[in-house]
Parts: sequence; C-alpha cells; structure tokens
Amino acid sequence: MIIIDNALKARAAVGNPVKVGMIGAGFMGRGIANQIINSVPGMELVAISNRSIDGAKRAYNEAGIEDIQIADSVSELESAIAQGKYTITEDAKIICQAQGIDAIIEVTGAVEFGAHVVMEAIAHRKHVIMMNAELDGTVGPILKVYADKAGVILSACDGDQPGVQMNLYRFVKSIGLTPLLCGNIKGLQDPYRNPTTQEGFAKRWGQKAHMVTSFADGSKISFEQAIVANATGMKVAKRGMLGYDFTGHVDEMTNMYDVEQLKQLGGIVDYVVGAKPGPGVYVFATHDDPKQRHYLNLYKLGEGPLYSFYTPYHLCHFEVPLSVARAVLFQDAVMAPLAGPLVDVVTTAKIDLKAGETLDGIGYYMTYGQCENSDIVQQQNLLPMGLAEGCRLKRDISKDQVLTYDDVELPQGRLCDQLRAEQDKYFAPEKVLVTVG
Repeated sequence: MIIIDNALKARAAVGNPVKVGMIGAGFMGRGIANQIINSVPGMELVAISNRSIDGAKRAYNEAGIEDIQIADSVSELESAIAQGKYTITEDAKIICQAQGIDAIIEVTGAVEFGAHVVMEAIAHRKHVIMMNAELDGTVGPILKVYADKAGVILSACDGDQPGVQMNLYRFVKSIGLTPLLCGNIKGLQDPYRNPTTQEGFAKRWGQKAHMVTSFADGSKISFEQAIVANATGMKVAKRGMLGYDFTGHVDEMTNMYDVEQLKQLGGIVDYVVGAKPGPGVYVFATHDDPKQRHYLNLYKLGEGPLYSFYTPYHLCHFEVPLSVARAVLFQDAVMAPLAGPLVDVVTTAKIDLKAGETLDGIGYYMTYGQCENSDIVQQQNLLPMGLAEGCRLKRDISKDQVLTYDDVELPQGRLCDQLRAEQDKYFAPEKVLVTVG
C-alpha cells in the first residue's frame, strides 16, 4: 500500500490530519502511540483510554508528549480535540462517542471488554482497527455485520502476522495465482507452557507473562490463523492445524502438502515451527496457465505445482497506523471476515481440570486454544476459547480434552456470549424443508 504515505502527506499539507483514539496502553499500545506521534505525518493520536489512567499518560510521555489533559466526559474530550490537545481518560466509551475522531484502535486483547468497545464505536460510526485477534476470532463475523450496517470499516491490522498474510494473499491473487495455503512461521509451540515458565522471557521484553504464554502455548497463533481463514474462505486440514516442524526455508516446504487436498478444502491456514525466514509468513499458490508456469520457473519460483511467496518479518506496531489510513482514507479493510466463521478456536484442557473450578484466561494455567473447522465446532457444541474465561466446570475434564458448552456454566450477562449466540443464529445453515407425499 505505497499510496498511503502520499495520501497522509496530503492530509498533513492541508492541516487536516486523520484523528485517532486508542483503547489500551500496554506494551503494544505504547509502541503504537510512539509510532503515530513521531513517525506518521498526517495522523494525530488525540486520545488514549486505559484502565489505569497512569498507563495512558505513560504512553504519551514515552512518545515525548508532556502537555496532556484528562477528560471525564464526551464534552470535555470534544473540547480538547477542538483545541488540539492530547487527552487521556479511564472511560473508553467517551472516546467511542466523541465527535472529531475518525477511527478507534482497539489494543486491549480482552474479549468481553473489547466487545463493548467495538460495539460502542460502531454505534457512533467510527472505523475500528482491532489489534485483538481473540475478539475477532470469537465474534468477528457478527461485529462485521454491525459495522456494515453502520457504514464503517472493521478491520484487523497490518503488522500483526494475520494482516501481513492477508497483504501477501491479496498480492498473490492480484497477479493471477490461486492461494491454497496461508502460513505463519513460529519459533516455539508447546501447549503446556504457562505464565510461570514464561516469566523470564516476559520480564526481558517488558511484556506480561500471560500474553507471552498465549504465543508459546499456541492459543495466539490459533486465533490469528482462524481470522485469516475467515477472511480468505480457507479451513484447517485437521484440529490444531498440521503444524510441521521444519528447520529449512519455507520455499523448501512446497512438496510437503497434497495439492489436491488443499484444493478440496478450498485452501488451508497452517503454521510451521522453526522454518526460515522466521518470524515471517508465507503463502503457497498455484497457477493453471502453463505459459505462466513457465515464466514463474524462469523467475526462480520453481516448477510448481505450488509456488512459495513469503514476507520475512512482521513489524506489529510500526504498521498499525497504515491500517488506520487504509480504513479512513480508502475505505479498505486490511482483513475482515467474508461472512460467517469457517474456523474457530476451541478450548482445550492444559492440565487435568476438576468440577467446580473456574477457568482462567487465555495464556494462563488451565487451557489452551486449537483451531477447528466451524462446522465441527457447531456439530460437537465445542466451547470457543474466547468465551472460556470465567466459566465454571460442571465435571472433571482430562488433560488435552476439548471442552463443550455442556461441560461448563457460562457467567451471567456477558455481551460476548450474547454476540456469539447472535452470530451462531445469524450464520446458521438454512434448513431445507422436504415435503413428503
């Protein structure tokens, strides 16, 4: 999307920057704030909300902004925006409601709270950029329905591996090939990792142990690949994905897949552990035209039938502002569900669990997430990982057993459960009535 830089420069030149509000000011949020403030002409981060207002203040301070106002109401925030002031608040809703903000960046990683934020932003016709694969992979399709009705863009973001995969997928399609696999390159995959085992790594990089664990135990990559599947129409080859261990280059993996199986499934999402160039992404694609296959061979992509394309990096917060610009200036989503879910993330026991226990969250001690095709999730009544936190177990569950709705009592009154039920109903397969006689 090279045109974005010139479009933003044009907005800067006329003194009409894209105005952004951000919800969440953790490790990644602080990076986004620094990037917009110091490296993106034509865009202003006018407001930040965080559970702790000190966290919001820290995000501005680390980016070099000291003159900050606190807003406790929509009117206070709108007045600050009109005066060109940077504003912080503990109330995320007022950022969603205020006039003068073009788009919201949602960076909480929380499913229930994130659902409230996104619904409020959509209700007030704000474009929403989500750095929250957990929310997207749980209720993204129904959120997209609401966004479409409101006439706003709901999008995942550049920089995160799903967005980088989608950019590569769109490029490969645009030059006439048919993508059959979207892949993610990992350095580690161990479903039994927990915040205790990951504490040292988390401290080294200034991150939260449970967030680091969600990457290590496979939950995060499951959500990431699920939203890629839902945006491309792909599925998984099996529960948990194929997930090969391979230490060579991804270019050398094209003969590891059955092309006919990939075609039959309509393409798959997958991952590989240990391959180069980590931590990038890859797309494998085919071409039906023998003339073009000859050219692809000439251009060093091999004889096929699968051709390898890859991006050797993903730069997370550096690229998030580009996603905002695509939504606001070009009405282009980096990635959003095509329709109903095709792949979900299901809750799996990390340890033996006992009746009466309350499940902890993503990246903690009790569960991990696995990708599964949504038709099987529906048939087997499997419990989405994004809804597992706070559920009370009705019975004992063995390690590595996948949980169902029948195994738990859901917490009362959660918006995420309401949205999930609405999503299941909205996208339920139509039943064909057969008249006998």
